[in-house]
Amino acid sequence: MTSDLVLRTDRPDGLTTLTLNRPDKLNALTPGSFIALRTHLDAIATDASVGCVVLQGSGRSFCAGHDLNSISTGERAPSKLYESETVEALERLPQPTIARIHGHCFTGGLELALGCDFLICAESTKLGDTHGQWGLVPVWGMSVRLPERVGLSKAKELMFTSRRLSGPDAAAIGLVDYCVADGELDVKVESLAKEILANSWGTNRIDKQLLYAAGERTREDALANERLLPFGLPEDMQDRMRAGGR
Repeated sequence: MTSDLVLRTDRPDGLTTLTLNRPDKLNALTPGSFIALRTHLDAIATDASVGCVVLQGSGRSFCAGHDLNSISTGERAPSKLYESETVEALERLPQPTIARIHGHCFTGGLELALGCDFLICAESTKLGDTHGQWGLVPVWGMSVRLPERVGLSKAKELMFTSRRLSGPDAAAIGLVDYCVADGELDVKVESLAKEILANSWGTNRIDKQLLYAAGERTREDALANERLLPFGLPEDMQDRMRAGGR
């Protein structure tokens, strides 16, 4: 069932984890994977009990990319742009998001990870864009989000060569935010999530909306828009002010 392809786990402190669940296929993505993921994202977007989201893969890898068998067999998503729109839904999710990356993170898997706010990987992780190796072209956002992360020249190098990067090399060029020892990956993800959850969830949501909106405007317009408080104020502002910011 498609509902088993992405598992959702909720914690009382507001941390929700989404787990890609095809470990025997290194979590390669199928149309069913995107249907399951979109269902969860749509539900989380309006869930006030969620303050932070972690996206991870089960088994040995985060995600090996698009399942090439689903391409060859003609398996289709509900609409032509469904997969790319799902990555955008992840990017636009109101809550801060963390990609917990281990094992393999290639091509479509990297496009998915780039939809998250923060990328944290283990030292043994291998990351790369291998579209060129298979004679494919990106349609889930690689040509936009990869250069936003690493710059245009480095994005060209990675895309034109299909080069795989180690975790430390990915961190060195800014492809991931943090690279840690394999045994410390969960600790680092947990630490960042706790810092995020300790702040006003309302502020985080508004900040994220402002940042996204700024990218669609000129600098002058973005500054003017921020001053108008277009997304209001956090509901917990007065309580936090009275409590001294806690």
